Amino acid sequence: MVWWLGFERFADPSSPHGFAVTQTVPDRRQLSRVLRTLPNEALQWLLSASVELLRATLPPDEHASFGDTIAGDTQALLAWVKENNPKQYIKEGRLDKTKQPKADPDCKLGVKKARNSAPHDADGDNPPAPTSDAKPARDVQVGVDIFWGYASGIVVTRLPDGSEVVLAERTRPFNESDPSYFFPLMQQVEHRLGRKPRFGAWDCAFDAHYVYDYFHQAGGFAAVPFNPGKKGGKRGFDADGRPLCAAGLAMPQLLTYLDRTSGLIPHRREKCGCPLLTPQPNGQPCPIDDAHFAKGGCTTTLAADAGSRIRHTLDREGQAYKQLYAKRTMVERVNSQAEALGMLQPKLRRGRAIANQNSVTYVLINLRALRRIRAAQEARPSASRTALAA
Repeated sequence: MVWWLGFERFADPSSPHGFAVTQTVPDRRQLSRVLRTLPNEALQWLLSASVELLRATLPPDEHASFGDTIAGDTQALLAWVKENNPKQYIKEGRLDKTKQPKADPDCKLGVKKARNSAPHDADGDNPPAPTSDAKPARDVQVGVDIFWGYASGIVVTRLPDGSEVVLAERTRPFNESDPSYFFPLMQQVEHRLGRKPRFGAWDCAFDAHYVYDYFHQAGGFAAVPFNPGKKGGKRGFDADGRPLCAAGLAMPQLLTYLDRTSGLIPHRREKCGCPLLTPQPNGQPCPIDDAHFAKGGCTTTLAADAGSRIRHTLDREGQAYKQLYAKRTMVERVNSQAEALGMLQPKLRRGRAIANQNSVTYVLINLRALRRIRAAQEARPSASRTALAA
């Protein structure tokens, strides 16, 4: 990393790198100042360069498939503020989002849920109404369940030697939702690969129609656990893709419109109605005597894209799904490496500094993988020569 960042090196013939690292690297205060002022675009260029170097280590026939299977997730980061310390007395109140911590003007208050909830626009439905089953305040652990901080989102892939490397990363305040990371991360991935990856593994926080539609358009599929949210179970569809009502009848489309408000991106939605009453009542009664029948029949609203159907019809018990979802552990191993490098509790007090430190951390993880690959390649000819001599 010292070499790639361009620090002026102090020669040391006894060092394996040819220079003294401790004398070359600046002190903590200077490095913190650099992290606060350095544009993150410079470090994103380094990350792009590391990805290109990793691709160059592969045989030419594997370049086209590099990064074809990815996994993504977010990791919560604890801000370095007294509000996150339960033992610190704060008269004003530590969990008031309108009272920004003085030590870090960029961090935000957020909740780390034990199980992620489905996005509001999972399949284009209206956001569910609030409920009263929230966790009592007396049971909330400050610094564990709810805290001031940031979140780091990453997309990783696996190399043939088993090494996991980072293709994209993004750090934002902790109050932003997990699904909001999806499109910015995928834009980085497409820029570095030159194409869309075909297969992706994500946790249930990304159970949204646009995630499935993205990988469907790329020619593959997304392995994401189904999250029923507040509305319950899955929908059924007929062979033509029309939703089925509770009685198992295909519901015709009533209208479509462009939704610009309820989701992350504008998307087309469709409203479907009772087939016994639309377009005209046919005189047949509802087979299950549904209470809505007397009031105009059942209606449903959902996103009008393939991803909405795939979300409900994906075979999550099939072998293809299980094999792909098992690769989500790629993210966990990269997060473990980042945690070992001290990323979860950064000793910095500005959003840009924390984002830059995270970018440097992921570049370092990639360069370590590159070093292992090159060391293995250098050892292979030596082993071959030894075998021939024997």
